[in-house]
Amino acid sequence: MVEVLVAICLLAIGVIGAAGMQLAAMRTMQQSAYHTMALLVGADIADALQAAATRAPATSDLLGSLDYRSSRGAEPPAPASLCYYQACSEGEFAEFEIYEWKQRIAAALPDGRIRICRGDAWTGQPGTPLSWDCAGSAGSPFVIKLGWLGKNPDGRLLKNADGTFAPSVALLVAG
Repeated sequence: MVEVLVAICLLAIGVIGAAGMQLAAMRTMQQSAYHTMALLVGADIADALQAAATRAPATSDLLGSLDYRSSRGAEPPAPASLCYYQACSEGEFAEFEIYEWKQRIAAALPDGRIRICRGDAWTGQPGTPLSWDCAGSAGSPFVIKLGWLGKNPDGRLLKNADGTFAPSVALLVAG
């Protein structure tokens, strides 16, 4: 009888360990999906910035000054013109593109944030997390920074010492 009880206890410990590993794997898979979505959105934005830089430099400056953080359940405000089926000016089309990017960030990333500015991708010391800050002049490349409220494998929220979350993806775009 004691041998059966010991065997059941050992089996229970093994099942609990396997369940914990499964939970950690699911969290890692979710964070990987967020990272992939952020890279896809960032690549689309990089293409639009490069196209705007050659087409209309003033428009690229409008596109390159975005700082947006999504809120759960809140839609970004729509632009004056939705350029789906109508002709739009360069400025209207830029506002429409920004609106679409905001929608994608809000839909794909939990508490997602995007910042596009000119400067360096890394403003801190080597080995420190990315920062949302940008410091650059008009000739500096564009930096696209994307982030979301992620979780550690143990379930705790990924936050900096100041209580905010850092960008997870940073892309440099010549323009």
